[in-house]
Amino acid sequence: MLNRRILRVKAFQNLYSYEQCRTSNLNLAKDFIQNAFQPDLNSMEVQDRAQLKKDAAITIELFLKNLNSHKLISATEHNAKIKSTAIQAINQFHKANSKDLEFMEKNMIASAENIPQLYLYAIEMLIAFGDHVRNEYARKRKLSGEAISAHAGELNLASNKILKFLKSAPQYQNELTRQDVNIEDLEQEIKEWFREYVKPSPEYQAYMGILEPTTKEDTEILSHILKKIIFKNEAILNFFSEKDLNWSENKAVVKSLAAKVLKNLEEAPETENYELPELAINWEEDKEFFQNIFNLTIENDEDNRELISEKTKNWDIERVAATDKIILSMALTEMMNFPSIPVKVTINEYIDISKTYSTPKSKQFVNGLLDVLSKELTDAGRIRKSGRGLLDNK
Repeated sequence: MLNRRILRVKAFQNLYSYEQCRTSNLNLAKDFIQNAFQPDLNSMEVQDRAQLKKDAAITIELFLKNLNSHKLISATEHNAKIKSTAIQAINQFHKANSKDLEFMEKNMIASAENIPQLYLYAIEMLIAFGDHVRNEYARKRKLSGEAISAHAGELNLASNKILKFLKSAPQYQNELTRQDVNIEDLEQEIKEWFREYVKPSPEYQAYMGILEPTTKEDTEILSHILKKIIFKNEAILNFFSEKDLNWSENKAVVKSLAAKVLKNLEEAPETENYELPELAINWEEDKEFFQNIFNLTIENDEDNRELISEKTKNWDIERVAATDKIILSMALTEMMNFPSIPVKVTINEYIDISKTYSTPKSKQFVNGLLDVLSKELTDAGRIRKSGRGLLDNK
C-alpha cells in the first residue's frame, strides 16, 4: 500500500525532475539570448561582433537578475533590443517551467493512481497461466483424436482454488473493468513465459506432483510465480515498464499489493467479505498531502533556500548537493504547513530519504540543519503544531 513515506519519496523524485527541467529551461533561455545577438549574415551592414557578444552578456545578466520579477530592474539604461530580448527570455523560461510543472503534477498523481491497474495485471498473468494449462490439455486431447487422461497434478494450476475464486468473484471482475485491465493481447507471450520460466521451475514441478493441493499449497505456488518469475524476469518486467514510466519506483508497491491479494484469500478463502487491497486506506486525504507537499515546496522554495543559506554562511548554498536542497526544502515546507505532523516525524522521514537518495554525508548534514532550523522556527512561531497528541504552541 502507498503510505506517506512512499508519497514523500515520489514527491521528492518529481521535485528533482522538475529542478532538472528548470535547469534545462534556463540554459535554453540563455541560448535564445545568444542566438538573438548572432551576426546577421544576410545584412549588408558591417557587424560589430565584439559589441554583439558584449550585448549578449549584458542581456543574460539582466535576464538572470530579473528571473523572478515582472519588471526589468537595472541600475543602468539598456537599448531596446537588450530589454526586449531579456523580457522574451524571461517569458519563455516561465512558460516552459509552467508547462513542465503541470506535467509533473499530473504525472505523479496518475502514476500513483495507476498502481491498482498494475497489480491487477500481475494477478491476471497468474490466471492466464492457469488458463493456458487447461487450454493446452484440451488441445492435446483434440489432436490425439481420443480421450486422454491428465497426469496426476498436471491440471493443478488450472484447478487452483485461489484462481478459480478470483475468476468468479464479482468484486475482482468489476475492478478489472474499472481499471481497464485486459491481457488478451498477451496470449503468445503467456505461452512463451509459461514454457520458458514457469514450467521448468523446480517449485512448479513439485506442485504438479501433488495429487490434491491444499489451499495453502495453491497459494504458495502462485506466490512463487508472482515473486520469483513475474517480478524477477526481465522479459515480463518490460511489459510493466512500458505501462508505467515510473515502474522502477512503483515496482515494490505493486509487488506488495499483488502478494496481498493472495495472502487475503489464503487467510479467508472464498468468503463474501473478501476485499481487494486498496491503494491507500485514505487515498483522498493522502492524495491531498501528496499534491500539497509538491506544490508548496515549489511555492516556498525561495524562502526555504534563504533559511538554509543563513545556516550555511561558510558554505555557498550552490555547493550544497541538489538532492539535499530539495530534501531540506521539503522538510521545512512540511514543518511549517502541516500542523498535524510532529516535527520529529518530519525530520526522521527526510533523514531516511537522504540516506537512500543523496550523498553519504547527507544524513548528518540534513539532521543537523533541520534540528537547528526547527527549534528557531518554533521559537519564532512559524512552526505551530496542533492536534491529537501535539502541543498547540500558540
